[in-house]
Amino acid sequence: MSAQPRDLYDEIQEMRALYPPGSRSAVMPALRLAQERYGWLPPKALREVAEALDVTPAYCESIASFYDQYHLAPIGRHLVEVCTNVSCALVGAQQVVEAFEEELGVRPGETTEDGAVTLRTIECAGGCGWGTVVVVDHRYREPVRAEDVPRIVQELRDAG
Repeated sequence: MSAQPRDLYDEIQEMRALYPPGSRSAVMPALRLAQERYGWLPPKALREVAEALDVTPAYCESIASFYDQYHLAPIGRHLVEVCTNVSCALVGAQQVVEAFEEELGVRPGETTEDGAVTLRTIECAGGCGWGTVVVVDHRYREPVRAEDVPRIVQELRDAG
């Protein structure tokens, strides 16, 4: 007999115990748990997090909509995020974005028709000394130039 998946509410309660009582500090890790469970943060997930932490779903959504690591819409099997902050912009971030648009046939914020890849631009990936930073499936690639994009996209296609 296989083990049943743990209830999200219980997981959040266990994690919540690590934070001061009455603190809202547990919201971000709780949202991460919910996103791991659902693959993104649908309204149902926001309600579950809110219930577990005694906050409103609107509060959870306000946090999730502020930070790039949370997804309020479904994403593809692969996620490509291009940093467009000033350090990356100065070394060609826009050309990298355009190369991904051309290779994938989508604009930032969109997912390829086959559901394989979501392309996003992000404000800062925190690798300002190595721009342009591209985060592929939560792994940093730097520096990335427009001419590197076809190889990256082919790797994603090969991975399925």
